[in-house]
Amino acid sequence: MSERDIKIIDKRIFLPDGSLREEYRFLEDEASAPAVSAPAEPPPPAAPAPEPAGELDPFAPEPGGPGFFHLLEMIAGPISIYLGDAPLPGGHHGEDLEMARLHIELLSVLKQKTAGNLSAREAAVLEDLIYRFRMRYVQKQG
Repeated sequence: MSERDIKIIDKRIFLPDGSLREEYRFLEDEASAPAVSAPAEPPPPAAPAPEPAGELDPFAPEPGGPGFFHLLEMIAGPISIYLGDAPLPGGHHGEDLEMARLHIELLSVLKQKTAGNLSAREAAVLEDLIYRFRMRYVQKQG
């Protein structure tokens, strides 16, 4: 195979300065466009409010609480450590490629299960994370 047969295509969504590549500019337009919704159906009758309990519900979402990017951070955070790119607190490196692969696969599962339910920015960030970590994993596999 000669060098002319190989074609390298950069599929990253973001440029080094953090802006979207030209072919992904439509994602910005989708995020800023107002959503068109179907005619609203009448809301179901309101259920009576529960009596206030002495304790707060620990599973109730807090205003401004965790969101999709927090979930991504929890899943993707350890990948750099498992790939050996980020040191552990003691300065040691904890390379474990099998655990890195597992976390990358979890990101892929998240992408599949949330398809069509993410904002353009969320989908772009998730896709970019998966791409970058897969490429780094392949580099480490050698």
